[in-house]
Amino acid sequence: MTTTTDLDPGTGPASRPTGPPLGFPDWTLAAHQAADAVPDQAIDALWRALNYLSAAQLYLLDNPRLARPLRTSDIKATPSGHWGVCPPVNYLLAHLGPLNAWRPADCELLVLHGAGHAGPSALAHAYLNGSLHLTGKGPGWSMPDLRALITGFPHTERFGGEITPLIPGVRHTGGQLGPALAVAQGMALDAPHRLVVPLIGDGELETGATAAAWLARRALVGSGHHGAVLPVVLANGLKMGGPSLLAGMSTCEIHAYFTGLGYTPLIADGTDLPAFRRLLHEAFTRVRPLDEAGPQPVIVLTMPKGHTGPVQVAGRQIAGTPAVHKTPLKNPAHDDAELAALTAWLTSYRPAELFTTQGRPTDLVRQALPGPPTEAETAPPPTSPAVRKPRSRPDVSAVIRERAAHGAFRLFSPDELASNRLRVTEYGSSSAWAVEILNEEICHGWLQGYTESGRDALLATYEAFAAVNTSLLVQHLKHRRLRYRAGHGGLPSVNYLITSLGWRNTYTHQNPGLASSLLDTEDSFVHVYTPADATRAAAVLSVMLTGRDRVNVLITDKHPGSAFPPDPFREELTDGAAVWPQLSHRGIPDIVLASAGDVPARELTAAVAALRRSHPEAKIRYVHVNDLAVLGPTPHRPYALSERTFTRLFGDDIPVLMAVPTYASTVRALLAARGEAHRFHVVGYQDPGRPLTPEGLREQCGLSAATLCAQAAHLLKGSSS
Repeated sequence: MTTTTDLDPGTGPASRPTGPPLGFPDWTLAAHQAADAVPDQAIDALWRALNYLSAAQLYLLDNPRLARPLRTSDIKATPSGHWGVCPPVNYLLAHLGPLNAWRPADCELLVLHGAGHAGPSALAHAYLNGSLHLTGKGPGWSMPDLRALITGFPHTERFGGEITPLIPGVRHTGGQLGPALAVAQGMALDAPHRLVVPLIGDGELETGATAAAWLARRALVGSGHHGAVLPVVLANGLKMGGPSLLAGMSTCEIHAYFTGLGYTPLIADGTDLPAFRRLLHEAFTRVRPLDEAGPQPVIVLTMPKGHTGPVQVAGRQIAGTPAVHKTPLKNPAHDDAELAALTAWLTSYRPAELFTTQGRPTDLVRQALPGPPTEAETAPPPTSPAVRKPRSRPDVSAVIRERAAHGAFRLFSPDELASNRLRVTEYGSSSAWAVEILNEEICHGWLQGYTESGRDALLATYEAFAAVNTSLLVQHLKHRRLRYRAGHGGLPSVNYLITSLGWRNTYTHQNPGLASSLLDTEDSFVHVYTPADATRAAAVLSVMLTGRDRVNVLITDKHPGSAFPPDPFREELTDGAAVWPQLSHRGIPDIVLASAGDVPARELTAAVAALRRSHPEAKIRYVHVNDLAVLGPTPHRPYALSERTFTRLFGDDIPVLMAVPTYASTVRALLAARGEAHRFHVVGYQDPGRPLTPEGLREQCGLSAATLCAQAAHLLKGSSS
């Protein structure tokens, strides 16, 4: 049964939209044309083909088209993979195929997978639309290709087994549940030609990121000219280990839930294909750009998890239980009852109607396919405009405003722009390109979607709460690495601006853990910038906003601080570290003092002055590290300091006192990987265990000028004895 609601939240009965807003694509016309051009039988055939390929990948070693009766020798000894989520995903893909083929000119319809478990579905879809090449060149439709798709699953080393960007057409790696809706919103920002359809499992609805993203849409109203997002909730009733919370809600409660969030829920049970096509047409009629206020449609597809698979085997219930999550039949090669069930399951799709003897999808299936990727979908991301240097002395705010003036840019912040002293306009008024919402995960999801679709973005947040996004960043780093490996690099960098530092904040707002977590990955994409003053920070930010294929974290104090001579900065920027000649003696030093970050630089330079008064005979070399990542070893980080440069900066067998804004252990680990930890004494943040003043915190951590001077004196005494 299919039902719809015509109620808008708080307004009573709503009239149907009469047409698209000015400048917004006519998706209703696309739905009309697809309905006229593609019969229901073709969509059903495509759905069966997707389901057959998804199940066959889990189980078959041979006989890929079931040209003869199934034998035990045709079956994999250890079936593996995820089945349960594939049927509802395939149902949506089959219905969206004709709509994609008939989309408005110069427009995009993008599907975003929320969960990462529908790997067999994504591979099946890529095979059917001709973008997956397994055995050679060409469209990939051949019996050898079909056999390779099925028998080679899970293709662990080539595609990853689950959804990854190594599979053609995949734009989001859903290893961590939750951010898909926010990522879809980020992709639609400033892209009125784009309709993004995120597929969201009902288990994913229970995550904080998804729950917040429904409401987050309101923050985007009036913030530009955007595309649209049509969320689809795959209400299959089960999570991995049991019933979902949504499964316990009545239809009326589901209506009330989504209506209260500002959506028009369109609910379908997924067993009536013509009715679902009508419902999808209704959704396309109602869809509106993100910047428009008022209710937006959300489709809730209620289809049992693992639908069309086995119901019972030898008295054991399978349908409606967690058994459908992965492989419902565990050992069909050695269990006669399971073999019979597998035979009935696979033959129910009638594969001879779906694939020719050459492994090509039949004409009926091909009628519903979306066609090959368009030029817009395969073109490289747009190049960011060059950012001109501000005429006056640059600061971070000026660099952000200058970049925003060139377009294709967004600044996201969890309600902290004013607190972080970022002036998005010169006169303090609001700006449409800066969006705030009190949720770090949503800000990251927006940034991820925006940059993944070829535009520059920046997330500005407190140091302590940036760590909330650690898992999201690490997951996205994996996605970016795989995209790069697949030859799809060139995307704008993922940029974080950390401006409210724990060194000046209350005890509960002290946590430099994000930088540590990213550096621990030993990933060549990661850079953690620690400039010495505001002018340097502005220059680093300019580089970040024009860079590609990096994950950048810029740590800079929001409070005015010391300014240092700019002469060494070019080397700091190119090499990641440089000697400051104005604070250094010539020749071989007795001690090297090194800073990273503005607060450590301010304290350590003051310590130099005190040390020269107390130890005038000591020869000092001062080094500033602008990028902590360069301290790691070169095998893992190609941009790291070479051994020759490292020795030129820090000497050989010379004591080094280093002051850093992060946890000291993070930098010690980088140095230990070089075999240099023995002569480096690293001072950084330590949890004081209680609230302290900023001065008390620096004293407690050994980062005040006085304590740094005393430590340097101690190292000098030790080296001379």
